[in-house]
Amino acid sequence: MAMEASAADGGVARLASQRAVVIFGTSNCCMCHAVKTLFSELGVGWALHELDTDPGGKDMEKALARMVGRSPPVPAVFIGGKLVGPTDQVMALHLRGKLVPLLREAGALWL
Repeated sequence: MAMEASAADGGVARLASQRAVVIFGTSNCCMCHAVKTLFSELGVGWALHELDTDPGGKDMEKALARMVGRSPPVPAVFIGGKLVGPTDQVMALHLRGKLVPLLREAGALWL
């Protein structure tokens, strides 16, 4: 069991580091849609991994739940390979004016 958790954690980390902004979500999650819309409106390209359509999605969901500290863990947003958190964390950063600098630092925004 610990081996499976470790593999799932590693899979999440690997996927999260492949792009500047990575969103783990599900195809029917309204909060995932809200986060994707925010990033799109900011001009950020993002990668999406839908856990309900991925063959390893259940294991990744468990790993993300441990990382985020809640279940369901979606959307789980990574910027620059680091976990930012779910929607409330992303929106809090945005409202405090800290999201755009974080996105710039990660190479997701150029201006």
